[in-house]
Amino acid sequence: MHVIDSHTGGMPTRVILDGGPDLGSGPLADQARALATEHEAFYKSILLEPRGQPGMVGALLVPAQDPTCEIGVIYFDADAVLGMCGHGTIGLGVTLAHMGRIGVGTHRIETPVGVISIDVLDANTVRVTNVESRRVKADVTVDVPDYGPMTGDLAYGGNWFFIVDPSPMPVKSADIRALTDLAIATREACVAQGVVGENGELVDHVVFQGVSPKDGVHSRNFVLCPDDEYDRSPCGTGSSARLACLAASGRLAPGEEIVQESVIGSPYRLSYQIGEAGGVIPTIVGQAYIMAEGTLLFGDDDPFKAGITD
Repeated sequence: MHVIDSHTGGMPTRVILDGGPDLGSGPLADQARALATEHEAFYKSILLEPRGQPGMVGALLVPAQDPTCEIGVIYFDADAVLGMCGHGTIGLGVTLAHMGRIGVGTHRIETPVGVISIDVLDANTVRVTNVESRRVKADVTVDVPDYGPMTGDLAYGGNWFFIVDPSPMPVKSADIRALTDLAIATREACVAQGVVGENGELVDHVVFQGVSPKDGVHSRNFVLCPDDEYDRSPCGTGSSARLACLAASGRLAPGEEIVQESVIGSPYRLSYQIGEAGGVIPTIVGQAYIMAEGTLLFGDDDPFKAGITD
């Protein structure tokens, strides 16, 4: 299995060029569902240690079903198949440019949640125009065991987010373990107490919004991913959901650009335009860097062929 690894703001992406399972030729949403339900061992083996690393997201390249798109992609982490991934899309754009498959300019990519576009600005910089994002519920309070009440917004940015603003604790790298524990408990409370999307979609990410010590930075975030790892980048789909909340509350105008920083200090530039369905069309600009090219081997006699699962 041939792969190229990159990182976007410190968050790793592994693009799988070949060797994936047969997912059929139906809509990408159906192919993603097949990956999630029929090939769990496959995608976990790619990202779990010792072959993978904490926080890594996989990007499986598949043929686009939409004829206007150049390629299709299905994203996943070690715990779940994802609808969309912002940092992964930036990494994918830089990877495809590195391979010579695309050049500087605008390109359309099909994901299970819809068609997105990317603008390759240079060898390391990509602008992503995401699917329409929206705030679904405002000021929802959940009772988090051992922590108390937590109030946030439920929003969609390609994945489902519970966004707490302001964060109940400082968003700084020294507190990542404590932020992770609180975010896991908050997500479990959302699921247990019925904080769901319009069609029953479960919260899979939690965002804590804090302040940055840097001038010119709008805010700093901590983002919990489905695999209980924190996002080293500012999270593209989380930033999209965040933009929807800022727009809905009148705190950011269309076209106004802000800098969103991750808990480790890596930045995205964010803005939005009004969407056709009443949400926002987010734009995320970030940088990614190629780290490695290689071939993954799955020896039958390898006791950890499927990854470390305990």
